Amino acid sequence: MTGRGRPRTFDPDTALQQALEVFWARGYEGTSLSDLAEAMGIASASIYACFGTKADLFREVMTLYGRTAGAPPRAALDEHGSTRDSILAMLRATADQVTRPDAPHYCMLILAAPTGSVENHAVREFLADIRRSQFAAIRGRIARGVDEGELGLRADGIDGVARFFTTVMQGLSVQARDGATRSELEEGILCAMIGWNDLTASAAVSRG
Repeated sequence: MTGRGRPRTFDPDTALQQALEVFWARGYEGTSLSDLAEAMGIASASIYACFGTKADLFREVMTLYGRTAGAPPRAALDEHGSTRDSILAMLRATADQVTRPDAPHYCMLILAAPTGSVENHAVREFLADIRRSQFAAIRGRIARGVDEGELGLRADGIDGVARFFTTVMQGLSVQARDGATRSELEEGILCAMIGWNDLTASAAVSRG
């Protein structure tokens, strides 16, 4: 049976990239449906038909972001032999991404989140879940170093060290948004890595 209805006159992949650029520049709450329609070059009705609601579109945009700009930091965790080199490479990849000359200077996971409206709670939680997955990935890499005998860190200290480096990574986005350059971010990264040996020594992180 021949399908009914008008054929699409736009490329969904291109439209999704255009939507990403708008959300990245303006944030979720700062982006209206008319902004998206103008940037994507399609009518609002076509957005609904192809992508669903604004929140649905944003979720697809974040999946695309994770495959592109968000991919290098995660990949860095598996591209190096030692845990220290992996964490350092992850931080440097993050700094590279949030200071790119062709994109806004911040990570969408950190600063594109809605901040106030009750109706956007689900979107906030969606982004929070992705940020939690960042922590889980860093924790997993550190735990692997412990399991392989590379790190002397006790099991009950893994969470604290992972939390520290997650905080450093996410803080790079805030610093970049406030005008920090790539070289300035590098200074902060190197300062964070100075404490690596103490943080990963045999004693667990103090919980005092």
